[in-house]
Amino acid sequence: MKKMLFTLVTGLMAVILVACGANGENTEATNDNKTAETDQQKEQQNQMAEMQKKLEEQQIDENKTVAIVNDKEILGSDYNTGLASVQGQLQLMGQDPTSKEGAEQAKNQTIDSLVVQTLLLQEADKKSYKVSEEEINKQLDEIKKQFKTEKEFEAALKQSGIDMKTLETQIADDVKLRQYVEKEVPAGKITDEEIQRMYEQYAEQAKSAGQEAPKLEEVKPQIEQSLHQQKQQEKIAQHAEELKKNATIDIMI
Repeated sequence: MKKMLFTLVTGLMAVILVACGANGENTEATNDNKTAETDQQKEQQNQMAEMQKKLEEQQIDENKTVAIVNDKEILGSDYNTGLASVQGQLQLMGQDPTSKEGAEQAKNQTIDSLVVQTLLLQEADKKSYKVSEEEINKQLDEIKKQFKTEKEFEAALKQSGIDMKTLETQIADDVKLRQYVEKEVPAGKITDEEIQRMYEQYAEQAKSAGQEAPKLEEVKPQIEQSLHQQKQQEKIAQHAEELKKNATIDIMI
């Protein structure tokens, strides 16, 4: 689902242990350590900047037509937003989205996601799903809570390259999609047997890592949420495949 993405990049900071003392030798060591730490920080910043540059090189012209789904054009601006999200997901999974294989995977995953999103929104419109201004404002307030001040929010919005109207449209689409999926593609009930099986798998993994798993009662809500997401994704994928069969889809990149 298309959302405004604010990326927080954190680097690995070196921890320097300095020996206690006030003699000249220790002062020199401290200075050396500080220099090493600064050099490491600079190197990490350079690496992140280089990675970001490679990621941005995969973006396309914002006005280019990426795909046409039942006469609905998907533009490069939508693609670039989705691509940044997919690239971030791949990085979290330990994959390199700047490699040849990673870049191709990011591209295909982004296009497929946009096509599915468009098909679901078209179905939601056919079934007359509506989003109220109140619902949009509620979600907008949740986004704003991520920032200390209105000024910080406006700065982040400007940096993201979209205006308030576009953000509100994205929020409306997101709310509409959730309404449609919850009603038309329900995940179904999560059984106690399914929760128990996932917990046993989790406990076995913890044991293999030499750790003690928490009690089932402590992690049951997280397991139930994870199972719900899995089922939801499976149902959406199945539903999307059915929609694709009756859709006209032209990929332009």
